[in-house]
Amino acid sequence: MSADDLQSLIEDATADFALGESEAALGKLERAVAADPTCFEAWHALAEVNFSLRRLDPALAAAERAHALRPADLFINTTLSRIWMERGDKTRAEHFGTQAKLQSWKEQLKEPPR
Repeated sequence: MSADDLQSLIEDATADFALGESEAALGKLERAVAADPTCFEAWHALAEVNFSLRRLDPALAAAERAHALRPADLFINTTLSRIWMERGDKTRAEHFGTQAKLQSWKEQLKEPPR
């Protein structure tokens, strides 16, 4: 699958999810990660869709795969924080929440002062 095909599949899955077709979205995202296990965007989307469906184990597994690919990403750290909070592990939730804040601050520091 080409990079463009992969991106189109992820976009289609996102549209499916937005239209309430969660199972179709999950199927497309599973195809995307099978085609390219290094695709951060597909793993992150898979985590978010599963989380929204309260499927915490698959959400966590997908989020951990995404995190392994981009540990400094603000959004995956936020996703992991939300998943761990929902699972009742405040310590882990706070850890990933802190990582997300640090990444946010780093991004802010890159911007030139006004």
